[in-house]
Amino acid sequence: MKSFVSNGRWAPRFTLWIGLGLYFAGLSVPVHAQKIDGIWDAAVTVNDVAVPFRLELSTDGSKANAWFFNGDERVNPSTDGLFQNGCLNLRFASYATELNAIWKDGSLSGSFDLGVANSYPFQARPHTESPELANSEGAPLIDGQWEIQVHSPKGESAWHFLVRQSGSKVSATVLRVDGDTGILSGSYNDGKFVLSHFTGERPFYVEVRSLPDQSLKIDILISKDKQSLIAYRPEVARSKGLAPPDDPTEHTRLKNPSEPLHFSFPDLGGNLVTDQDARFRGKVVLVNITGSWCPNCHDEAPFLQDLYRKYHQQGFEIVALDFEPSEQLNDPSRLRAFIKRYGIEYVYLIAGEPSQLNERIPQAVNLNAWPTTFFIGRDGLVHEIHTGFTSLASRELDSQLKSEITNSIARLLAGTAVESAAK
Repeated sequence: MKSFVSNGRWAPRFTLWIGLGLYFAGLSVPVHAQKIDGIWDAAVTVNDVAVPFRLELSTDGSKANAWFFNGDERVNPSTDGLFQNGCLNLRFASYATELNAIWKDGSLSGSFDLGVANSYPFQARPHTESPELANSEGAPLIDGQWEIQVHSPKGESAWHFLVRQSGSKVSATVLRVDGDTGILSGSYNDGKFVLSHFTGERPFYVEVRSLPDQSLKIDILISKDKQSLIAYRPEVARSKGLAPPDDPTEHTRLKNPSEPLHFSFPDLGGNLVTDQDARFRGKVVLVNITGSWCPNCHDEAPFLQDLYRKYHQQGFEIVALDFEPSEQLNDPSRLRAFIKRYGIEYVYLIAGEPSQLNERIPQAVNLNAWPTTFFIGRDGLVHEIHTGFTSLASRELDSQLKSEITNSIARLLAGTAVESAAK
């Protein structure tokens, strides 16, 4: 049975939920007992593992709203929602996802649907403040920076693992070349730290154990993949001759940096836009590889919009080359919601499907991550390439990245960055 996330319409699945809601209404559940406002302790089940997260719900009549949490920050609000006759339906248009659940005996159960291929069982109960666990004493100190050893499909040898610890409680993030995982929250219990993150786009679950040699064993559940990896302190990794995490400014390069980066794609209105258009001549241009399905692109979009507003009058342009799965190319409802959510005013072009990335951008070498951004100077040449984008979860590295990007734009606008991207 098809969900409305694939076509933007209220489809038969919602009719099923209404029917179930009417069934529960027949059980004469008191209206006041169906109040769901407040914080909920929720979980989605992936690979038989429950990935816990917090969810805030509010209602106004039959209208329902929801928010997720990235650490203590409330994020990713729902765009549509109904709570009626014990049936909860929430839609998150900028991710094309939805939550369907039934209220019964004070809890919620149902599914969280992330598109046609991914549907996760969902459970939630009203939030309760749990006391410190008796067996959480003796938590090892893992605060600070680590490097996870990995052989990633993008050619990486290591990822950053950034940890902030207070007693048995930990918040952390895994930072790869394409960006970070958001804030992983959790605590120490039964000899391991259990950390998780879910804000409506991708479940992430980590178990961390301190080993006798002062390394960490990290078991990661990402979407439907499992990995068991080892992390070292950076200085230990160097002493072992292990490679550091990829430099995001070196990951992707151009075959011939003396040639302009070419693009020619339609906008959402079907109008063809190319790098030769007069609007870009003599301007500083960021060409941004993006997709509305990409969580790190969601992290990046409001920052790019702020840059556009700040520097546009000085001769600054941004061109987003958007890659979407086929169903979104046929009906780009998620992309339109993405653009609306972040108030994007810069140029957005439809470049193709993700599998067509290297075919559509043939001048790049090792272009395999969303987002990737090309910095083009007034001379029409690429001066820098930056892979990935961080979020607040990366703390100092996030602040550093945003400062570097801002400074690079300012230099290009001033004409002081004159060397094109070699390598």
